Amino acid sequence: MIDFTFTEEQELFRKAARDFAETKIAPHVPTMEETNRGWDAVIKELAEAEMFAVTIPEEYGGLGIGYIGRLIATEEISRVSVATAMMYQVFGLGIEPFIKFGTEEQKKKFLPKFATGEQLATVAVTEPSGGSDPKGCRTTYKKVNGNYVLNGRKCFITNSHTADAQVVLAIDEDNPESFTCFILEKGMEGFKPTHEEHKVGMRGCNTGEIEMKDVKVPAENVIGGEGKGLKVAMAAIGDVGRGGMVGCALGLQQACLDETVKFANERILYGKPISKLQAIQFKIAEMKIDLEAGRLLGYRAAAIQDAGGRSSNEFAVAKYYTTEAAQKAAKIAVDIHGGYGCMEEFAVTRYLRDSFVLGPSAGTSDIMKVIVARWALS
Repeated sequence: MIDFTFTEEQELFRKAARDFAETKIAPHVPTMEETNRGWDAVIKELAEAEMFAVTIPEEYGGLGIGYIGRLIATEEISRVSVATAMMYQVFGLGIEPFIKFGTEEQKKKFLPKFATGEQLATVAVTEPSGGSDPKGCRTTYKKVNGNYVLNGRKCFITNSHTADAQVVLAIDEDNPESFTCFILEKGMEGFKPTHEEHKVGMRGCNTGEIEMKDVKVPAENVIGGEGKGLKVAMAAIGDVGRGGMVGCALGLQQACLDETVKFANERILYGKPISKLQAIQFKIAEMKIDLEAGRLLGYRAAAIQDAGGRSSNEFAVAKYYTTEAAQKAAKIAVDIHGGYGCMEEFAVTRYLRDSFVLGPSAGTSDIMKVIVARWALS
């Protein structure tokens, strides 16, 4: 028997996450949109609601709810603010290497503080040369007296200016086949965030660059073992980063559907609501079908994670489908709103802008198809 239902605990958590998003996150959205900042306030709200603790095991101060719980939280937050959901899911991405690959000392040092939001985490892989090919990494490390010295630059890093600990992928400058992940902590000499990006959408979500100039990193800050960096980084991105993007996409699709149904029921043309027009009904049906299919793909992959399996292929499918569907849903929502869909007073204009950022994040749609093709051909 295949059970497609949520547990009672998961249903209660969904309700709590929705109430949290609507009461605590929604009031900050106008400021985020107007200033392209405001992230400190929403991060504080996320911490107070224990949202960062969802995937962290209980023995390290977490809630241990699992990846279905994380997907539920991300979806409900994204329904109100895709920008906040993006920051939230990448903090979870940053936590993942500590959970899966951290030493006991690293877990005890970092995870309790991540759980409370006292400290925040992210992963830095993408460089100006590209993010789809991590082997093209130009950030280098060199072993010096038992420790390491890092030099390089990362770009398009979500939470670049807010994270206290960043898991950075680097290549051995003397061995181009050796990649290692390092925990870089705020305040390390030579390590700093630099440029802040101004994206077309997800305003208020911090994205930027980090710079490393002769950063001395102690050996205890190697995570996952020397030479194991690609495994650490790609497992986090494939199983958790893309899962987070699915949550962002599903929440956005739900928001588009909610706003469109409301508008279609209230907008009167030809003496009746436009929701009575078959052309409008067909568009709304497409949005609903895509949303239901995407949820099945996404929660199936999260269930595989919670069962202890690898879900990178399933999440590649879900990430491709849901982020493409979110862009489609946002366009349909704008189309149905007509001239109102071009006015910033209406939320659908924000949804359209936000949808454009979903596609390339955590791997473009074309890269997802490459992954799925390899899976099919294997």
